[in-house]
Amino acid sequence: MALETGALLDGKYRILHEVGRGGMSIVYMAINEKANKTWAVKEVRKDGVLDFEAVRQGLIVETEMLKRLRHPNLPSIIDIIEDEDTLIIVMDYIEGVPLSKVLSEYGAQPQEYVIEWGKQLCDVLSYLHSQDPPIIYRDMKPSNVMLKPDGNLALIDFGTAREFKEKKIEDTTCLGTIGYAAPEQFGGMGQTDARTDIYCLGATLYHLVTGMNPGKPPYEMKPIRTVNPRLSSGLEKILLKCTQRDPEDRYQQCFDLRYALEHYEKIDDRYHKKQKGRLRLFVLALIASLGLLLAGIWMGQSSLKLAGDYYEQQLAEAERSTDYEKKLELYEQCIDIPDKGGKTDAYLGMIQLFKEGDARFTVGEASLLDRKIKEHSKELKKDPSAYSDLCFEVGKLYWYYYDYGSETGDNQIVRMKSAIDWFDDAARYAPEKTDKTTMATVYAAIGTFYRDIASKAIEGADKGLYKPFFEQVKQLLETVASNEHESEIVRLELLELSQSALQQYASRLYADGVSKDAMLQLCDLIDQISGGLVTTTQKTGEIKSGIRNRLEETRDAIQAVFVGEEGGD
Repeated sequence: MALETGALLDGKYRILHEVGRGGMSIVYMAINEKANKTWAVKEVRKDGVLDFEAVRQGLIVETEMLKRLRHPNLPSIIDIIEDEDTLIIVMDYIEGVPLSKVLSEYGAQPQEYVIEWGKQLCDVLSYLHSQDPPIIYRDMKPSNVMLKPDGNLALIDFGTAREFKEKKIEDTTCLGTIGYAAPEQFGGMGQTDARTDIYCLGATLYHLVTGMNPGKPPYEMKPIRTVNPRLSSGLEKILLKCTQRDPEDRYQQCFDLRYALEHYEKIDDRYHKKQKGRLRLFVLALIASLGLLLAGIWMGQSSLKLAGDYYEQQLAEAERSTDYEKKLELYEQCIDIPDKGGKTDAYLGMIQLFKEGDARFTVGEASLLDRKIKEHSKELKKDPSAYSDLCFEVGKLYWYYYDYGSETGDNQIVRMKSAIDWFDDAARYAPEKTDKTTMATVYAAIGTFYRDIASKAIEGADKGLYKPFFEQVKQLLETVASNEHESEIVRLELLELSQSALQQYASRLYADGVSKDAMLQLCDLIDQISGGLVTTTQKTGEIKSGIRNRLEETRDAIQAVFVGEEGGD
């Protein structure tokens, strides 16, 4: 019988709910209530597996591998619990979605995303291959790669990984996934090595950039431009080299593949044609340069004026439009007008559009906004002040509106963690300190606190972190939540955050030297602001009611900490 929701495992891990299952195992989310930290619990039961001992040995090899590895793109093993019927592995819970789900929901991914993901996966594979002995992963595929809310990847499921043995002729066991697995994984071509992982990675990147699954009939990988002619011929050459049948014809190390991905444009056919064209034109340009100089200046000024006029027209039309899709298309066009990608008006208009309606900032919207900012980051950073303001608004968009993970419950921590880097950039790029940059620093500090506090608490390194956190929450409450001109959802979110912090961390705040009066005064401020806040939607009305209904609980939680203390009740 499988673990049940609510069960307490090993006296430490409370099972919350099932998050996935495979042929041999079930994976649950669990929480260590004392440390307020979530974990993934993988359960394999003897009665569900034909050859349990073989599976058990494989899992033990997997866990022993992971226990000695430390890499930001890999999960860590925390605990192994075994009895005669069950083997349970407790490991990091990776927040995110598998790339297989991204493919099923959104189809082929933008080339730029796939290349960045490829470089990350090269890094983690290089790390595995650098171990002594090298670890060969052997099962790279979209379902084994998690896309985290911050845009980074995590490699999961080491059930088929093995250590490379110097003198071994070939693998004893052939494991991998048809379509992604290299030919040598099926025997008769020597043992698997780093080049095997390069093949699997090439097949995975092929699937991501084309949307064509090599693990389904006809089990083939065509040149990617036969699927989408707009893709780079440079990337096409890289993926063809990765997936050569003979390992000698592939990249020999992940370092070489990463270098190729970083410079894919230089092996693009269009790049070489452009270089040849430049050489031919050089002589002509040299001869004609003097005559064209004056004409060029005049034409340049004219084209800039035309581009500027067009930009203003498109921006004005976007602001007048009431259709979401039309507005979004116009803002995109504005951003992509030559020499206008560094102006922030269209980005800010897009941000406002994402806030409107149901007040949800979706994963798709986040991908679009992030991509546009990255594409034009050099232009945007030429005006550090405007770029800082833009980063601040993007940070607030993630902090208050991002809906990633909301379908499984409150995603407040995900929203805060996703906003940290934007607030950091808002503070970093500002040419001078302002109220806004101070707020950006506070937002980033609070997000960092929630991101790190669980692991700090486990390590016993959290002492002294709660008082600064209290002051930062108080500062946001006094400056943002008290501002009647701020939107009601923003004010209510901060009130909820402040109330939750008081209830959850009252004893830790006390231990860090925050007085009872200071905590109760913050509670009174929550009472005062929420009482005077007028809501206009059912959603915000429900949030306000929840805050008001929990005020006494919050005060009781504070009072309870100080029972027996001088001046306490």
